Amino acid sequence: MFGADDNFYSGHRGRLRQKFIDGKLADYELLELLLGYAIPRRDVRPLARGLLQKYGGIYQILTASRDELEKFPGIGHSTALFLKVIHNIVLVGYRKRLDERPIFHDENLLADYCRLLLNGKAVEEFHVIYLDSDMHILRDDTHSCGTSDWAAVYPREIVKCALEQNSTSVVIVHNHPISGRSFSHDDIEMTHEIQRLLNVFGIRLYDHFLVAGDVLYSARNMQLLK
Repeated sequence: MFGADDNFYSGHRGRLRQKFIDGKLADYELLELLLGYAIPRRDVRPLARGLLQKYGGIYQILTASRDELEKFPGIGHSTALFLKVIHNIVLVGYRKRLDERPIFHDENLLADYCRLLLNGKAVEEFHVIYLDSDMHILRDDTHSCGTSDWAAVYPREIVKCALEQNSTSVVIVHNHPISGRSFSHDDIEMTHEIQRLLNVFGIRLYDHFLVAGDVLYSARNMQLLK
């Protein structure tokens, strides 16, 4: 039966939709509107405010791991999955835009893609992006997944794959699940080893990005590349 609560939710969400169309939604209202599609028969305002209070922003919520989201009171498996679907749609959009142009045309786009790819991961992952002579992406490879503070790296496998792809440049990317941790000594040594092996075959290490929470570190900008 369609009751008073249903009338309220329908009217309130209708107003949210109109505010979205008018470009007047606050962040918590935008999240509330989104959650309303996943949880249609419940007042999700307290949930939206609670998520923003915990994570600090919509971006951080979308990049949180599914397992972590499911632990938040009021977020079940289906809602966590819904939010991760939105996250993956955004990733696909970024990747399509990156495929259409050389990466140096908009390095902020590449940086945002790396953040979206790795922020919120509970374990370290190591990714390799292989580029052609025009600096277009040939392949984005998940090289390895490890533990909360370590991921295996095989420099010779990176070189082998670069040669198979006829890649002339490489970007390596990894994450630190603990926010605020910049490149470690081992990270820098590993970077130099990969760079040395790539140089033997005339392949350039364009950059090494490190995602630590919302922060993205660039080895090139920090002058860590030889």
